[in-house]
Amino acid sequence: MRAVMIILFIAVSACFLTPVSNASSPSAPLHIYLDADMTVAKASGISIERGIRTALAEEGFRLAGRPVEVVVLNHRGNSARSLVNLKKFLSDPDAFVLFTGLHSPPLLAHKEFINDNKILTLDPWAAAGPITRTAGDDNWIFRLSVDDTKAGAVITRRAVDERGFSKPALLLENTGWGKSNLKTMTASLKKRNITPVTVTRFEWGVSLPGAKIFLRNIRKAGADVIFLVANAPEGKTICKAMHELPASDRLPIVSHWGITGGDFPQVVTADIRKQLNLEFIQTRFSFMDMGGSSFRNKVFQEAAALFPEVKEPADITAPTGFIHAFDLTRLLVAAVKQCGLTGDMAKDRARVRDALENLKSPVPGLIKTYQHPFRKYSFKDKDAHEALGENDYTFGRYNENDAIILIR
Repeated sequence: MRAVMIILFIAVSACFLTPVSNASSPSAPLHIYLDADMTVAKASGISIERGIRTALAEEGFRLAGRPVEVVVLNHRGNSARSLVNLKKFLSDPDAFVLFTGLHSPPLLAHKEFINDNKILTLDPWAAAGPITRTAGDDNWIFRLSVDDTKAGAVITRRAVDERGFSKPALLLENTGWGKSNLKTMTASLKKRNITPVTVTRFEWGVSLPGAKIFLRNIRKAGADVIFLVANAPEGKTICKAMHELPASDRLPIVSHWGITGGDFPQVVTADIRKQLNLEFIQTRFSFMDMGGSSFRNKVFQEAAALFPEVKEPADITAPTGFIHAFDLTRLLVAAVKQCGLTGDMAKDRARVRDALENLKSPVPGLIKTYQHPFRKYSFKDKDAHEALGENDYTFGRYNENDAIILIR
């Protein structure tokens, strides 16, 4: 009798542990989540959110006839908090797709969780190479951004082949993102028979005195250029430290774009930047150079109508986030139009994933018109979930008005 009671107790308890139903009410809004840093790298998170909203505004904030709401979650650059947000997504019966933010570590830490739980994930910024690559064939993460399996080669080509430097020092944050760049940069340099004169790793929150110490050591090692992989908080400290060194000790910096994700140009001011030699990787579109494109100018006008603070192109801060999120949302919209929605959320995520891998019509975006940007993923085709390639990369710098302009 006791055994029977135990079995009944387990059965009743299981009822309360049943996962959230995949059924979604046809009248309920679809929820598009954004899991990003809205605190330290706030500018990047806001920019991504605005890109998503601007693309959705073109559709009247509806997908397949259903209203759409954007749900913003703040992981503050913390991987543990990001996992909590992923679980919140899974507990929401109307959660449809998840956009991610600037930071790579949360995605690297939870890539298996995302794929195991079939969370349709769109990455408009985080660049670490392994994010979109998995050992199996079941991959739910798509990226429209710089890919660090290529970025190291592009930075090396710019610094060595185009600008003539030959003694690079690598200055990298001590994270998975930094490690992936170390691998690709050293491999690219090796092809040119160049070994970095030094490799320096730093932690988040590096101090100004600490930055001055490793910059002096880099100079003493004989470097003629620094390859920098940093986000805005550490990038600000490093560039301020460089500025405080004697002019004869300052080195040119060719940087990854993480420094553009916060208030870098407000802290490292135009007057400071005039005394630095700094440029950073970008993708090939800038609101500062829209030319006569009616489509691109229309997108800007839509953004200005949605966000009163945006009065001119320079007001779109951390523009990478906006540009990539806008284009990525347009690809999502195209996939939904191609496959439709059934109301079964798990089934719909799978249908949209398959549609993203097999988009039949060209999709105009800010960077380019996308022709089959994604393919069905397999371990042998590791670029299948990458919408951009090396030909879509260029370099930029801040102008005197704190806006990013591209180096042609």
